[in-house]
Amino acid sequence: MKISSKEYDLDEVEISWCPGCGNYSALKVMKEALAELDIKPHEFVLVSGIGQAGKFPHFIKAQSFNGLHGRYLSAALGIKASNPELTVIAVSGDGCTLSEGGNHFLHTIRYNPDIVNILHNNQVYGLTKGQASPTSQLGFKTKVQVFGVINEPFNALAVAISLNASFVARAFVGDVDKTKALLKEAINHKGYALIDLLCPCVTFNRVNTFRWYKENSYYINDAHDPYDQVKAIELALDTSRLALGVLYKNANRRPYNENVRIYNEDKSPLYQRDLNKEKFKKLFESFR
Repeated sequence: MKISSKEYDLDEVEISWCPGCGNYSALKVMKEALAELDIKPHEFVLVSGIGQAGKFPHFIKAQSFNGLHGRYLSAALGIKASNPELTVIAVSGDGCTLSEGGNHFLHTIRYNPDIVNILHNNQVYGLTKGQASPTSQLGFKTKVQVFGVINEPFNALAVAISLNASFVARAFVGDVDKTKALLKEAINHKGYALIDLLCPCVTFNRVNTFRWYKENSYYINDAHDPYDQVKAIELALDTSRLALGVLYKNANRRPYNENVRIYNEDKSPLYQRDLNKEKFKKLFESFR
């Protein structure tokens, strides 16, 4: 029998998100998706950055790693590379991922580790009280950007598609069932899977609300070919209405752990292997 999502619940934990925060639904979706795929807590590692989305490990029973601001994707890559048997999901916000972590975001796509990267996109810095983030719209006013945002928003999906990311999608946390189906598809995908999760901040962003996302998004129909890179970029660049669903897939890329030589002959995780001290000593002495 498949496990229950309650197996991911922590006892006596106080969730510190604001009432109405989209993260509540996102957490529910993650627990249910993992349970429906029969992935047990000890088979799963949740890696997070810093921010409200970075608090996910505090509220779910699982193996977890809370990374430095903007550096969480490197930790996720290393965990998956050292133990490919684990399901690894990396979670953080638009600020942590695309500002402090912009360089890591780019090169994680290039490495193509077999992980899911959920980018919680609320177009604002929620943890540090409402500054504009890399995805904030032009003209968006905050207590810091008092005259409105003047920097061009970072289009994470267009960047990922241009770098031939192997799976690029967008979801809206207000549609729980469709978001869960998309997350399950991303988990089953082999390679780096990016989900741009539209997840409203009800306290510091009164512009991009649940209603705004509902009115300014639509689901891609079956006529779209996700293997057409040009068409996918066109969808990503059209910000007049936000396309939901799988924008792009690249079936020609192998996951990082399949490209490194350590798994050519032996598929076992590194922690299960014996350390050859003689080889280690020889390698160490070669640097003298």
